[in-house]
Amino acid sequence: MAVRLSDLNACPRPEFVATLGAIFESSPWVAEAVYPRRPFASVGDLHRAMTGAVRDAGVGAQLALIRAHPDLGTRLRLGAASAAEQSGAGLDRLDPDELARFTELNRRYRERFGFPFIIAVRGTSRASILEAFERRLQHDAPAEVAQALDEIGAITRFRLEEAVVDGPPGGPA
Repeated sequence: MAVRLSDLNACPRPEFVATLGAIFESSPWVAEAVYPRRPFASVGDLHRAMTGAVRDAGVGAQLALIRAHPDLGTRLRLGAASAAEQSGAGLDRLDPDELARFTELNRRYRERFGFPFIIAVRGTSRASILEAFERRLQHDAPAEVAQALDEIGAITRFRLEEAVVDGPPGGPA
């Protein structure tokens, strides 16, 4: 069940971080960083603040955030949100050939860039994900860091819109 933004704006830091800490994969520091910026006028403002905190955090924190994401098509180390997102794209139902291809592309991508391939899978197909894998393997590392952060921005916007609703106190959540 979603929480109202007005309630988040009024809650103490531990509750705020507990509520939003999983929006950015295994990185509650993002919620922690934006807490002092409350109140937020909209979910969009909250998301912009959170992605801004990531942008301002520096390369080390950004790479740690990127590396916190799971490989696509794996069932290992998936958080609830990642599992649901990958399931929605059918990545939990790969046939043996597809699984082998995803495994090989994950390996090649990690070898090349040192972090997992990240794509906002909502509304994509397995074929389009595989095409993106192949295309992005041709990028240089700075371009892929930027692309991964953009994809994380899209992923977290979806997650935030599911977890938080705009509206006045006492309104429908």
